[in-house]
Amino acid sequence: MSGLLLDFLLLYLGLWLLGMAFTAWHFASRRGAQAAETLPAPLPRVSILIAARDEEAALPRCLASLRVLHYPAELLEILVGDDGSTDHTAAVAAVAMQGFAGQFRVIPITENLGQARGKANVLAHLTRLATTDYFFITDADISLPKTWIAGLLSHAAPGVGTVTGITAVRGARLFDQLQGIDWLLSLSMVQVVSDLGRPVTAMGNNMLVTRAAYEATGGYEALPFSVTEDFALFQAVLAAGFGFRQVFQADIRADSLPMPTWAALLRQRKRWLRGVAGLPLRLRLELLFFSGFWPALVGVAVQAGPAVALGLWGAKVLVQGALAAAAHRRAGLRLRWWLLPLFELYTLGLTAAILVFQLSGGKVVWKGRSYE
Repeated sequence: MSGLLLDFLLLYLGLWLLGMAFTAWHFASRRGAQAAETLPAPLPRVSILIAARDEEAALPRCLASLRVLHYPAELLEILVGDDGSTDHTAAVAAVAMQGFAGQFRVIPITENLGQARGKANVLAHLTRLATTDYFFITDADISLPKTWIAGLLSHAAPGVGTVTGITAVRGARLFDQLQGIDWLLSLSMVQVVSDLGRPVTAMGNNMLVTRAAYEATGGYEALPFSVTEDFALFQAVLAAGFGFRQVFQADIRADSLPMPTWAALLRQRKRWLRGVAGLPLRLRLELLFFSGFWPALVGVAVQAGPAVALGLWGAKVLVQGALAAAAHRRAGLRLRWWLLPLFELYTLGLTAAILVFQLSGGKVVWKGRSYE
């Protein structure tokens, strides 16, 4: 029996390594393969929508990046929804945007529209007030590149409802850098699946949605409430018959502030797991497959000894490192190779902590609010 178990574990780990190697090869070989369309002429007015709740510390950085966009300021409409903030979010936003040549408004959000709650409710209000045909959605803790608008807009081909860019977590601490590797690895895998024609999700901090696609869904107020509102909208846009673009390019890379603590990181991942539950069964099974490496490796260590397990772990570091390196290059960043062994400890600890955190039950907590 133990021999059969060892054979099964070795087969699984071999398939895992092959799958990761294929992912790394496919991702690296398709660099720059996403063709952009010609920008509309004349350039259209666009709306930038930001939901903010108690963001006085982060929001000025985001707005500063929007002020220097390589896009005519008179064609920009920036709407910030102040979602019941208890700090000076509205005041710091007004100061940050003094003298801006485009249109800028802070809208206090005081009531719910339909089924929408939280960020989805803020965006439901902002889309009703927006006056353009293109909604660029980002978060208060994000800094955008100067080429953001033109970069996303160049992929908004006829029939495309959403265009999603990439997000990199940037910070000086070791914990921040490990989160950064985690994000780019995950997004590179999402990119490969999307390249194969299978939609996964959109990123609500770096996302273009056309008005036509958004209104075809009925808007956030008509969608069932979800703590992963970007995923819910993405699914609804696809169901309405629109296409999507997932674009992994440095010129539309959004830089996010990292989670400050392990507790905050776990709350973030718990919220994301709600979105995973809505994925098609095939994708959920594939996620389950890729998440089983560590338990299988422990089984091999018990059955075949630590030397075999260490060899397999080394192979994992190499193929996963190759994917991480390619992802960093395409994102316009540099991978610090010496972090990869530490990243293994990070992922092992995070996987175990998420499992315990999930089993403990409880509500999802986001921005100081609890959701079922």
